[in-house]
Amino acid sequence: MVRLNAFAFCAATLCFAALAFVLCGEKVGAAGDAAEGQWPQWRGPNRDGISADKGLLKSWDNQPPKLAWKASGLGGGFASISIADGRIFTMGDRDGDQYVIALSLVDEGKELWATKIGKGGGGSGYPGPRCTPTIDGERLYAIGIHGALVCLNVDGGDVVWEKDFKKDFRGKMMSGWGYSESPLVDGEKLVCTPGGKDAAVVALDKANGDAIWEAKVGDLGSSGRDGAAYSSIVISHGGGVKQYVQLMGRGLVSFRASDGEVLWNYNRIANGTANVPTPIVDGDYVFGSTGYGAGSALVKLSSDGGDKVSAEEVWFLEGNKLQNHHGGMVLVDGYLYGGNGHNKGFPICVDVKTGEAAWSEGRGPGSGSAAIGYADGHVYFRYQNGVMALVEATPDGYKLKGTFQIPDVKDPSWPHPVIVGGKLYVREQDALLCYDVSE
Repeated sequence: MVRLNAFAFCAATLCFAALAFVLCGEKVGAAGDAAEGQWPQWRGPNRDGISADKGLLKSWDNQPPKLAWKASGLGGGFASISIADGRIFTMGDRDGDQYVIALSLVDEGKELWATKIGKGGGGSGYPGPRCTPTIDGERLYAIGIHGALVCLNVDGGDVVWEKDFKKDFRGKMMSGWGYSESPLVDGEKLVCTPGGKDAAVVALDKANGDAIWEAKVGDLGSSGRDGAAYSSIVISHGGGVKQYVQLMGRGLVSFRASDGEVLWNYNRIANGTANVPTPIVDGDYVFGSTGYGAGSALVKLSSDGGDKVSAEEVWFLEGNKLQNHHGGMVLVDGYLYGGNGHNKGFPICVDVKTGEAAWSEGRGPGSGSAAIGYADGHVYFRYQNGVMALVEATPDGYKLKGTFQIPDVKDPSWPHPVIVGGKLYVREQDALLCYDVSE
């Protein structure tokens, strides 16, 4: 490991007063207690793509958001960003190696440090990291595309401890695009997905990396492939039992938080190429979707009063009805919003409890899959061709509120957008663009 370009971080940290919004009462580790204005991990404080921001632009029709600043030199890849205590964290490939990178939020993206965590490349034609670093106080956790798991000090990027998914846990990916997970901090545990038969998911002591438990998996069904997929873990208390739910190569799988025992699995939405979207938890319900024709489903969790949990299918839709290739979906007031279709990103709104579409739009303003986020009554669609679109989050019909084009898009424009602190952050390969979306 090599640490480069270290700078003394002397900028004053930002103060935030309001507590982070919590959807459905779920909190994810330390990140669930984050103050408004911070985004300490993948898909935000609660891993649901929901921003607590208010007072944002309600339309881009007359005037698109203004570019506040642009930071360059981040390297290639498809990682999104996390934000905590005046700093921005991401990952990128530089000169054949892979780095975790810290930038100054108050100094318009000035680099603070970059720590090499292994070789870059990989990804079967789409090289570069996909992980969004997870911030937990003075520590940061990240996973490289080849399976390097690191714990770094956030102040200077020094390595605290490191593991290797393949060497230490006999890890396996379902297919060849490399590890894409963003690790989960839950209390004193770091939970992640090497994908091995004897260590499908592992819970580690976040302080030193020692194993607390390693979850073994048996037969998870015939659809899909063995191994880790391209999703990230979420917490559920469905059926009254705390559990970690992950979308793996064989579909949705739940692991009891206390000891890693497999509680239930749902194989029907698995495909054999790439299972990507992070599951959505809604009380006793879990929603999952994948592309490549697989489809979408809602399952309901229940228990007999003990520590066992079963999952019952509430509804299933074939891929020609609802499939999210990648880019994810958000759940707002009982309705799912996101891009529908394999590599299409057609805007859709679905009643989560019935699977019925409230509305479904055709192509929409952009092309390719759409990565999304939600803030202040609107869904932000970031299309593969770099079009950003603002859509009102309402089941009363598709209401496009404006678009703009991200500049200099050369590779697929895939990283998830982040809306926090009145700003829209868009990672575009070597660059990070910050737009002012406040009213």
